[in-house]
Amino acid sequence: MGVTMRLKGKVAIVTAAGAGIGQATAREFLAQGAQVIATDINLDALSPLDTSGCKTYKLDVTDKDAVTAFAQDQGAPDILFNCAGFVHHGTILDCDDDAFGFSFDLNVRAMYRMMRAFLPAMLEANGGSIINMASAVSSILAAPNRFVYGATKAAVIGMTKSVAADYVTRGIRCNAICPGTIDSPSLQDRMRAQGDYETARAAFIARQPMGRIGTPEEIAKLAVYLASDETAFMTGQTITIDGGWTNT
Repeated sequence: MGVTMRLKGKVAIVTAAGAGIGQATAREFLAQGAQVIATDINLDALSPLDTSGCKTYKLDVTDKDAVTAFAQDQGAPDILFNCAGFVHHGTILDCDDDAFGFSFDLNVRAMYRMMRAFLPAMLEANGGSIINMASAVSSILAAPNRFVYGATKAAVIGMTKSVAADYVTRGIRCNAICPGTIDSPSLQDRMRAQGDYETARAAFIARQPMGRIGTPEEIAKLAVYLASDETAFMTGQTITIDGGWTNT
């Protein structure tokens, strides 16, 4: 008996697919039978996906006109995975107007643009699954030196619930994934930026109740579940996947 492909016949759009969770999710969607349209601001970063059956596009999700044109070109996806984001390091006193504006533009407004651009076609097609990348560091919990990051991810949770409530009778599901610490290129860069990589890594691991950092592939498998028809009765949810961090 063959393996069931949970996303067979579905079209999925993934932002920030050039690395980390975005790329792992694009690969997992492909493995589960979806037709994947992978986007990133860095087209070269998408090259590993070029031979895997993905369609790849350069897309700056902070560019309103580019997002609008992309949505008009693509039509209605069955799955929209909003993964693009940025982790600012610092307290409120480290976050000037420019840093605040950039974080909200990429982490919140970009998701707003993508959802607003694609929702009309998805509604006309009678449904679809929107998955937004939030974080455990949000309205769920606070972490030191994550002032504006936590604020943006709390906003993502609020947007997700609002979209879910507004379109629950029209076939649109909208859920948010809230990861804990994930071993991504972004995390690697942040650990190196602290000057002592090994000490920084040990500190990140020490705060994990499971004693390890999560992997992008683990988040990707949750994204597949939320994208699939197995979760047809689930919307407006924030699913935390953090190795027990928020449970201790």
